Amino acid sequence: MALAGCANLSTTPDSQEPVWEASSTAAQQPTAWWDDFQDPLLSQLVNQALQANTSIRSAQAALQQARALRDVGVATAGPNLSLSGSGQRSKTESSEASNRFTAGLDAGWEVDVFGANRSSIRASEADALASQASLRDVQVSITAEVALAYLQLRGTQSQLAIAQNNLASQQQTLQITQWRAQAGLVTSLEVEQAQTAAAQTAAQIPSLLTNLAQTRHSLAVLTGQRPLDLDTLLLPERAVPQANSTMSQQIPAETLRQRADVRAAEYRIRAALARVDAADAARYPSFKLGGSLSLSALTLAGLGNGATLVSSLLGSVSVPLIDGGAGKSRVLAQEAALEQARASYQSTVLTALKEVEDALMALQNDRERLVLLQQAATAARNADLLAQNRFASGLIDFQTVLQTQRTLLSTQDSVASLQATLGADHVRLVKALGGGWQAQP
Repeated sequence: MALAGCANLSTTPDSQEPVWEASSTAAQQPTAWWDDFQDPLLSQLVNQALQANTSIRSAQAALQQARALRDVGVATAGPNLSLSGSGQRSKTESSEASNRFTAGLDAGWEVDVFGANRSSIRASEADALASQASLRDVQVSITAEVALAYLQLRGTQSQLAIAQNNLASQQQTLQITQWRAQAGLVTSLEVEQAQTAAAQTAAQIPSLLTNLAQTRHSLAVLTGQRPLDLDTLLLPERAVPQANSTMSQQIPAETLRQRADVRAAEYRIRAALARVDAADAARYPSFKLGGSLSLSALTLAGLGNGATLVSSLLGSVSVPLIDGGAGKSRVLAQEAALEQARASYQSTVLTALKEVEDALMALQNDRERLVLLQQAATAARNADLLAQNRFASGLIDFQTVLQTQRTLLSTQDSVASLQATLGADHVRLVKALGGGWQAQP
């Protein structure tokens, strides 16, 4: 119920900021959820991707840019002080040439009476926080992509091993069939059928090898390397890693509130609110204070001794009178941008809830499917052994052997594929719940 309530965004009248304020300024760190698969190589690849992935580096640069722009806004809102100097040489028809040198300090300050500068700073700060959340969203996506690609790689390796084992078994059956044909116990039809079955299984191997190579290349690029750099590391076959069965239960449901995309959408609302305030404040008078303190002398050396001290103080006010409705239109434009940000936030929350429900349902059903398919694979292995023995003894025809071999290959391939899918379900659930990001006090 709490999560569903997040989809209904409202604002407080006083602060004009989203009601949801879960540790907005707290530093956040990712939990190494990938370690729950207990595969050191997977952990190595994920950590390398976090350091070298080009999308992450781009998001980091965007965050640095947003923070720098925020600092620019903070700096320009306060008083400014500058050092100035000048030298002048003048001459007229009735007088000789003369020199004048000046050196001084100039100061200025725009008094933020109606809060226009403060609102702009709040908008810049919210933009920086949104960029930070976007960086986390990229990190979550990249770590999930690495894990999914790695699981696919191991699953394809298992499928390749199954195809090779079944091919060896079918080639033995083909040899037996040829011997029986030579003895006149079977016809050439059975020999051709055995050759067809072996050739069909052999045809799957090149496709699996292609998938393996492409997955290795994807993992290399995700970790910031050239496509062939991981071939030696990933070529050895390993079993499909399985996540801890309690992995998903260890992540509290409220972690959804820390999803990076949800946080980024919230910060964009905050920025839009601040820009509405800034646009409204720009319609009111602005006040500026300025002054200068300088030394004036006829010679450059005279600036240090005997110079004239000149000081000035200026106060000004600017009041917009007629602008053709431009100020009001700017406010309306920012209010429309705020409404867009609100709608985007609600859509993000609803999408997050959907992804969690989908991942939970897929995880539950795939667990049940895996148990049933493992039982089917065991029965298919037993049936295949029995069929081969009885065919070698001449007790059954070749059609039965052919059917049991096809069933065995299909069920074993399904088990290997589903094991990888089950691991992928865990990854998608963790990603849907925010990728393990948790606020630190």
